[in-house]
Amino acid sequence: MLSKQQLKWFEDLTQIDGISGHEEKVAAYLSQEYKRMGYDVVYDNLGSIAAYKPTKKEHAETVLILGHMDEIGFLVKDITETGVLKMHPVGGWFDQTLLAHRVNVHTRKGDVYKGAIGSIPPHMLKPEEKSKPMNISQMIVDIGATDKEDVLSKGVQIGDMIVLEGSFEVLNENRLLAKAFDNRYGCVMGLDLLDSLRDVELDFNLYVGASVQEEVGLRGAQTMTQMINPDYAIVLDCSPANDALDSKALGFLGLGVLIRMMDGSMIANKDLVYELVDICAENDIPHQFYYSNGGTDAGIVHKVHDGVKTLTCCIVARNIHTSSSILDTRDYANAKKAILKLLEKRNDLK
Repeated sequence: MLSKQQLKWFEDLTQIDGISGHEEKVAAYLSQEYKRMGYDVVYDNLGSIAAYKPTKKEHAETVLILGHMDEIGFLVKDITETGVLKMHPVGGWFDQTLLAHRVNVHTRKGDVYKGAIGSIPPHMLKPEEKSKPMNISQMIVDIGATDKEDVLSKGVQIGDMIVLEGSFEVLNENRLLAKAFDNRYGCVMGLDLLDSLRDVELDFNLYVGASVQEEVGLRGAQTMTQMINPDYAIVLDCSPANDALDSKALGFLGLGVLIRMMDGSMIANKDLVYELVDICAENDIPHQFYYSNGGTDAGIVHKVHDGVKTLTCCIVARNIHTSSSILDTRDYANAKKAILKLLEKRNDLK
């Protein structure tokens, strides 16, 4: 089971709404926690953030540990004369997970309006319509307004953020339920690592932070990595588990940190992968091999400047890119052990 502090970080961070391009509240929370621990804070010009722990050693290398803070969601695309909103997706959605979900609509002034994604009652559908999936362009968000003027009077405008509600729940000692584990996992892990390393002297400069706009093209990772120019990077992300009905699936809750061999944006550096495998084996850290058609911030981090040695330390969750993802706390704990061992190996003072 996680500690009270770890659970608080998970609850706080998953309940902050912050889609790509609207991550300010997540960044503010991270900044507050970084400073509370005594770290300096740096930003890039897109809004990515990192805590900085300098070394006393001269001519030392620089290590970057990076998650991403954005979640998927929607923007207000249009406001109809009848007072409902049309949605533009931000990030990858499977349309059939959306109907009748409750949402938060955020205005530029910070007001939040509750609403729901409209669903046509089955009584009003023709037989042929019932068998057809409804896509996002056909869906509406209803915030209880009577007409377009009512919506506008509330301060809602085109481009405002829409986020699905997904409460934080402790299902049992090993499983958590919430929205946005992809990738508030990485944000929590960053805080946890900084807390553990607060009084540890390192032989390398360490940056630990979170990027913006990963879900729409790894954008913050590029600017942050260019600014920091690390020699070595560890990327944190939450990948899909597909184990609920398939014992031969890829990605299992409870089987440990992912040894991510290849995905749609990076072929892993074999020496770094072997190092992670050896560290897990030597320290009895559960781990599982993983391939993916998707990608992580590592896809851009490893290509910055003349190349950065980059490793991923990801875990899986069920139902990512929905409002109800499920994470196994044992995977989180084992990922943390693996990362600390990786850092220990890079530290000459070990």
